[in-house]
Amino acid sequence: MGDTPVRLLKLLSLLQVPRAWPGSELARRLGVSARTVRRDVDRLRHLGYPVEATMGAEGGYRLVAGSALPPLLLDDDEAVAIAVGLRIAAGHAVEGIDEASVRALTKLEQVLPGRLRRRVAVLGAATSAFPHGDGAAVDPRVLTALAGAIANRERVRFTYRAAGRLVEPHGLVAAGRRWYLPAFDVDRDDWRVFRVDRIRDPLATGVRCASRALPAANAAEFLRDRSYSLAPTHRAAAAVHLPADEVTRRLGTAVATAEPLDERSCRVVLHPDTVEWLAFRLTGLGCEFEVREPAELVAHLRDLGDRVGRAVRR
Repeated sequence: MGDTPVRLLKLLSLLQVPRAWPGSELARRLGVSARTVRRDVDRLRHLGYPVEATMGAEGGYRLVAGSALPPLLLDDDEAVAIAVGLRIAAGHAVEGIDEASVRALTKLEQVLPGRLRRRVAVLGAATSAFPHGDGAAVDPRVLTALAGAIANRERVRFTYRAAGRLVEPHGLVAAGRRWYLPAFDVDRDDWRVFRVDRIRDPLATGVRCASRALPAANAAEFLRDRSYSLAPTHRAAAAVHLPADEVTRRLGTAVATAEPLDERSCRVVLHPDTVEWLAFRLTGLGCEFEVREPAELVAHLRDLGDRVGRAVRR
């Protein structure tokens, strides 16, 4: 095997199998001398691949974990398995790896040969996962199309609630079991948030996006701010039967302020939020309390108490 680049790729493919490879066996498989194998190993190390040499009867060369991730070589079956796994993870918003799954799937599908893309499509169509939560199903192809447009900074056309939209996508955000796309709506000349499960037929136009500053620190913060702006929020005050320092420890100063009434109780003011979240914070303290304001929170807690009482009586 006289072609050095091809031989290096073959050597790297062998070393990615988790075992120690004797130099003599590598030389036999590559059709070269042991001296050439040693030189090729040095070339891989220079390229950033951490190849370790071990001594003894069971010694040889093996690839170990390094400080960075070098390019990987995958055979056909490995590439298909990873692509199908990433499709499932992306489509079901697996907590902690969802956005990374979309990015990785986008990169992988860009380089898959046509024959492997067909295999991935067939396996993807035949594979399902048990649904979790109440999030609407998202087509992984929509996610990868949007992720590609975001990476390339391209405008995208799609159908949203039966209407055509032309947007400049900024990022993808997984919130709970749903995906959202913060984007600049070109026709409406304003920033919008789109639910990805409602997006149909996304098409990158090839037109580059202008450099626009998102009106928030990042896409997740923009989604949170926009969601709160659409829901009524309230400031709450309550008398809580816990010491003020204990309430502060449990809720934190970013959520509430507590003023002592006596050694065992305090007046708590919760920062503006929805009545559902305020009720959750107060009941989560696990103690007696009396709500002073607002009336909406009082009504919500009364309704909540009635529902809990009916559930217990049943």
